[in-house]
Parts: sequence; structure tokens; C-alpha cells
Amino acid sequence: MDNVMARLFWGIIPVERVAALFYYEAGSKTSNILYDLKYHDHPEIGVVMGRMVAREFNEAGFFEDIDMIIPVPLAKSRQRHRGYNQSREIAKGISLVTGLPINDYVVQRMKFEKSQTQVGRWERQENVANVFEVKDTKNLRGRHILLVDDVVTTGATMVACAREILKAGDVRISLLSLGFAKSW
Repeated sequence: MDNVMARLFWGIIPVERVAALFYYEAGSKTSNILYDLKYHDHPEIGVVMGRMVAREFNEAGFFEDIDMIIPVPLAKSRQRHRGYNQSREIAKGISLVTGLPINDYVVQRMKFEKSQTQVGRWERQENVANVFEVKDTKNLRGRHILLVDDVVTTGATMVACAREILKAGDVRISLLSLGFAKSW
């Protein structure tokens, strides 16, 4: 799956490693778990799933030479409404297994347009264009960053966030998500 998901990013952003724990399919058991995580006030699911993905990929050396985890940020209004960032909860689980620090203050999401689940492939890219901002470039330079999100569909959110991080200069990026929704 790593190769299939990695194709979303080829020629768009430079990435070191790309992986997802499972294929995401609407209505499946795994999609129901993620739905509970995001919309039914169960942040603990993110931590459990983060531990699971970390154990799965740790043995293969996926986390070698990564310096920090950055969960894809939510807009402040969205996080206030939900009460937590599901990507940060996943990052917590990964951190517990790997010992990697989480830095969720270096990148911020400046606005929330509308849910990515309600728009098509091209609208997703427009929806997240220019919504992220790096607040502290010096903590990124010379580092290998693991960008974490719950589900990758078109890759638009990860691309937008990674592009902003890359502006810091001298940064390497790897991407990890729980689910990968094949959009073909």
C-alpha cells in the first residue's frame, strides 16, 4: 500500500516515506472506528490506533531518523467544537511507542473552509490551499518531520501542510495516516 499511497505525492512534494495502516472504505468496520474517533467524542481511539500503527511500522524501521511528529492541525474553531484534534491523539499513540516528541505548535491551521468529506478531488485542493502557517521555522530546519493525519483520500491536506513546512528550508518529510481511501 505504501507505494500506491506514495503515488499521490510523486512530483508534488518530496517525501521520504509514506504509509497507512489500512485501506479506508466507507461503511467498513475501520471507517466506523475512525468515525467514532472524529465525531462521537472518543479521543482514546486515536491513541490506541496510534500505538497500533507505530507497532506495525516500527519493526520495519519506518521511524528511524525521524526527529518529531507534527499532527495535521485543525482550525481553532473546529478543535474547540470537537474538543480535541484526532490527528494529535493518533500522534500521542505513536509517540508512546516510538518515544518521538510531538510538536503541534509549529504549524497552525488558520481557517476552516468546509469539511473535506463533502467536496470532490479538485475542491479539496482549493479548500486547503493556504490554510496552514508555520509559526516557528527554526525548530524545523535540519529535521526529519513525520506528518500524521487520520485518513488520506486525495492527499490535498497533507500536501498543503507539507508545502508550508517545507518553506522552513532544509526539512525532510514523511507521511503517516491510519487510513488510505483509494480515490480511483
